[in-house]
Amino acid sequence: MATLTTSAPRVAVPGFLKHRAVHKLLLLALAAAVLVPLADARWASGSWPAALTVDLSKPLTHVSDWIIDNRDSHPLFLYGFGYVSNAVVVSVRAVYLILLAAGWAGVTAIGALVAWRVAGVKLALGTAAAFLACGLLGMWIPTMQTLALMVVAVLASVLVGVLLGLGAGLSDRLDRALRPVLDTMQVLPAFAYLLPVVLVFGIGVPAAVLATVVYAAPPMARLTSLGLRGADKEVLEAVDSLGATGRQRLLTARLPLARKELLLGLNQTIMMALSMAVIASVIGAAGLGDRVYQALASVDVGAALAAGIPIVLLAVVLDRVTCAAGEHAGEEHGNTRRGWLYAAAAAAVALAGRLAGRLDWPGSWTLNIAEPVNRAVDWMTAHLYSGVPVVGGTADWAGHFTTWVLDPIRGGLQWLPWWSVLLVVAALAWLIGTWRTALTAVLAMAAIGVLGVWKPSLDTLSQVLAAVAVTLVLGFATGIAAARSDRFERLLRPVLDVFQTMPQFVYLIPVVALFGVGRAPAVAAAVVYALPAVVRITTQGLRQVDPAALESARSLGATPAQQLRQVQLPLARPALLLAVNQGVVLVLAVVIIGGLVGGGALGYDVVFGLAQGDLATGLVAGAAIVCLGLMLDRVTQPTERRAKKGA
Repeated sequence: MATLTTSAPRVAVPGFLKHRAVHKLLLLALAAAVLVPLADARWASGSWPAALTVDLSKPLTHVSDWIIDNRDSHPLFLYGFGYVSNAVVVSVRAVYLILLAAGWAGVTAIGALVAWRVAGVKLALGTAAAFLACGLLGMWIPTMQTLALMVVAVLASVLVGVLLGLGAGLSDRLDRALRPVLDTMQVLPAFAYLLPVVLVFGIGVPAAVLATVVYAAPPMARLTSLGLRGADKEVLEAVDSLGATGRQRLLTARLPLARKELLLGLNQTIMMALSMAVIASVIGAAGLGDRVYQALASVDVGAALAAGIPIVLLAVVLDRVTCAAGEHAGEEHGNTRRGWLYAAAAAAVALAGRLAGRLDWPGSWTLNIAEPVNRAVDWMTAHLYSGVPVVGGTADWAGHFTTWVLDPIRGGLQWLPWWSVLLVVAALAWLIGTWRTALTAVLAMAAIGVLGVWKPSLDTLSQVLAAVAVTLVLGFATGIAAARSDRFERLLRPVLDVFQTMPQFVYLIPVVALFGVGRAPAVAAAVVYALPAVVRITTQGLRQVDPAALESARSLGATPAQQLRQVQLPLARPALLLAVNQGVVLVLAVVIIGGLVGGGALGYDVVFGLAQGDLATGLVAGAAIVCLGLMLDRVTQPTERRAKKGA
């Protein structure tokens, strides 16, 4: 007789409960249910509790006082940092004197001939026009000062970056050790690099050059390592079969194979060095950045623009020349004899200018654009700032944005209990990454509270969130349009090229002219600075979607909107997440610099500390900026595993 067996009925589990993200949130909610009541009972709600703060002002003041008192007598400074400082000063001065000795004609000829040899006549003419424009604007001497600082800083950055890259490319252990350091350095705003070097080297050229080296060396190191590790295995095996030593293998195979990556690293290092060299004017570096800084301090938009245009021209020229060198890496550009002819021609032009007594740019050849620009700004102030029918004025827009967007976000963040902010940070970081990512983000945010700058940091965070929201809306919309239209992308490409080569400082000039000073102009500058990167990454991600998937959607009768929403955007998710991450990092960099134009919060503390010599205030704000940048990067940077799964 057969026996009937009955099984217990299965309980249906809702589908959403099986999702990994829901499991993470449930675990986090369980931990919060235990920890939050304990934290609330012990330290109460509201802003960061005073009992959990550490006052670093006194020890930092003691340290800075000790350094200042012993800078001229202690052996560490006399025989260590002192030699470094003197070497930097001598090097910058030597390069500057060489540029002055070559004269304006010689420098222009050398620049044009280098561009000609690398990329042809068109770029040579553009390079010559850029140098001549610097002279016409009355900025020849400041341009040479910036160029001299750039030459020394780039050479030092390349040397440091190549050495680190060689070590990381040849050693797995060193690569693992350097990777988190380089990751952290690349997400930090430029202002964060100024304070430590000022503490050791004081205000002046040495601090500016060394801050630039610290900021610009990481891309060279990363791309050098990438090039060495990506060398063709078959070529390396062939070299090994010939009995080459490790040194011969490096010099004859790995470095030549990594030439394109090395030149790309040089390009990135030059652009970052120029950006930092301009920002370093805050700590006493002469040149174009100092002119911009002084003009912005007095809200002289005309003078700021006169110095800003040469910065943009210099950036565009350096970017085009180094990009052309990278694109034509390995190609022949003529024989050695032709190279010597180029050098002889440049030397002849420089000698002719010297014999004619025309080393300095003639004062009668300058064009004063400051006055007409300031008149235009005055007209805008009188007619466009406010009272414009229907649309209102630019000052009205800035005021409305501050009142309706920035103030509510800042008020909401500062109203939230401190533990809830940490909880939100943990949830976002864990959802997009791992528990290690969440722990790093929470510890970084908690460190801000421990430093005692919780409210200013939330003020800065409110500006970042508002700027990122605007950037993503505009960037995604523009990127989608560029991905769907080849003509629109071609029209947009030169605009994005120019905007991506402009140093951060320059973005402050037009927003001050349009909106005055305040938090809204700082946000506007951040949006304009971050927008090109978001547009480019979005466009590239959408264009790289598998054509077979799109063709399959079309065959099923999907409309263009359905193809975008159901195929392209989901498949381009890794690129979109990268665009969000880059937008956040770039926005933070300019929001901090916005302290120069009334942005307030942490940026103001850094500027105040540098201007008043209050290094304790500046260093605490700088450390908070580092923590904020680290937290934002971790919250918006998906792990490789997650990105591939999303793809």
